[in-house]
Amino acid sequence: MNPDRRPARACSSAQHDHNPAVALRWNAPLPDTTDMPVLLPMAARVSGDAAAERRAGTWTLRLGPAHGLALLLVFVVGCGVAQAQAGAGNPSVLATIWKWTPLLLRGFVFNLAISVVAMGAGTLAGMMLGFAQISLLPPVRGGARFVTQFFRNAPWLVLLFYCMFLLPFQVTILGVTIPIPDWLKATLGLALPVMANVSEIVRGAVQSIPTAQWESSASLAFNRRQTMWMIILPQCIKRMLPPWMNLYAILTMSTVLASIVGVDEMMSLTRQALSAENRPGLLLAFYSYVLLWFFVYCYPIARWTVRLEARYAVNQ
Repeated sequence: MNPDRRPARACSSAQHDHNPAVALRWNAPLPDTTDMPVLLPMAARVSGDAAAERRAGTWTLRLGPAHGLALLLVFVVGCGVAQAQAGAGNPSVLATIWKWTPLLLRGFVFNLAISVVAMGAGTLAGMMLGFAQISLLPPVRGGARFVTQFFRNAPWLVLLFYCMFLLPFQVTILGVTIPIPDWLKATLGLALPVMANVSEIVRGAVQSIPTAQWESSASLAFNRRQTMWMIILPQCIKRMLPPWMNLYAILTMSTVLASIVGVDEMMSLTRQALSAENRPGLLLAFYSYVLLWFFVYCYPIARWTVRLEARYAVNQ
């Protein structure tokens, strides 16, 4: 060993050890801020941002007054029009809506169940399809892109009709007949476009990560699987979560399409209630009531999506 270099390294090491601004000790706590926020652990970023929001008092989700007043105005106008057209012997509009509320809420819960099942199935299939889109094998990549673009650009109602009329009403496995209900077919029809959109979300999130991180991982002897699971995907979560939540809100509002193919959800039950009442003036009031329930459920999701986009924004 060259003795002339040893003092230089020792001096350099000593300077780093005595300079707290330069030294990086193995047991030093992780910094709360950095010029490269994507390198901070997810828990540290989330906890720090959440604490800042709690101190500022801005973490609570609230419906905007203007949105609530506009929705209330639509409902009041609908009730007023229906009451003006009602006869002398008919009950009030609010009493009629309240009478049918338990049935309508049962249909609304069914809408939410369809949206949750369709979103779960579409997310699992879409993640696998999205990873296939970034595969190194050209046949796998090309096939995944074709499936994604086909279902992503197909009308949702057309996919619902295909699933309703192409799938059998029952299947027989080992002598056991298993019926396939209409709601399951509708769920599958809604899961197909969700799968395609989630596939694009995964592909876009992965490809949005700078290529320098792939190169740095390769220089540290990480293989492709280790780089994907340990470095790339943790950063993609914050990029995928807002569009995923936005897609779920769109899916929830689209579950009313299942009423066209005969599923007894909230819209179908609303039509049944209107037919039973046989009062055309109730049309606007009842559908405004349906709008109210979907708005109350989907609007906080949309607001939360905006907050997540602001929280996980990364300045590159």
